[in-house]
Amino acid sequence: MREILGRRLQRLRDRLRTPRAASAAAGPTPLDAALTCATLLRWPVLPGVGRAGADSARCACPDPDCVVPGAHPFDPGLLAATTDPRMVAWWWAKRPSAPLLMATGGTAPCAVSLPAVAAARAVVRLDAQGMRLGPIVATPTRWALLVAPYSLERLGELLYAKDHVPASLRFHGEGGYLLLPPSTASGGGQVCWEREPATGRGGPWLPDVEAVVDALVEASSGAPGGGSRLAY
Repeated sequence: MREILGRRLQRLRDRLRTPRAASAAAGPTPLDAALTCATLLRWPVLPGVGRAGADSARCACPDPDCVVPGAHPFDPGLLAATTDPRMVAWWWAKRPSAPLLMATGGTAPCAVSLPAVAAARAVVRLDAQGMRLGPIVATPTRWALLVAPYSLERLGELLYAKDHVPASLRFHGEGGYLLLPPSTASGGGQVCWEREPATGRGGPWLPDVEAVVDALVEASSGAPGGGSRLAY
């Protein structure tokens, strides 16, 4: 079955790939990545709004003061996220360079993100402790650690039970979204996989949000002056 699915994906890619995309040797195109997420990982995806022009820093949405230019849903909206390869192929056939967004929560992964420098240090520490982490998305400014799906109620209970949670942590849960490679981050710079998701049987490993938050809170404690190790 996986072999048949692979052949179908290849036919879609061959039919929809533009000459520009076909000549790119830097990595997968947005279409390739979107089809992989939708069909092999079963993650619901949709295209981001993108920029107003190829060299523009302005978002293509109507808001002239957009704070995440190009890196958010607009048309289609977040609720349109899907794992249907025909819909995914149609979207990126019309907009081959559109950013790739994953709708988080439900049956899809959620994420915990923190500043890039602090994240790199925290990941080294968690590896040394033997903690098993899942895929990690990296932008020039922040890293996002993917975790198993959780509800907003569960997250609220988890945070309420903590004496302190670093303000630098952000949570991408139900009703949210995450920018995935090979997109461009809103502030510029490429989005990439610090740790790629496994596409084999059973999909990628995803730790529980409690384990990740507990470990990050522990990593932030005891910083000089009572500050947060996760703040930079």
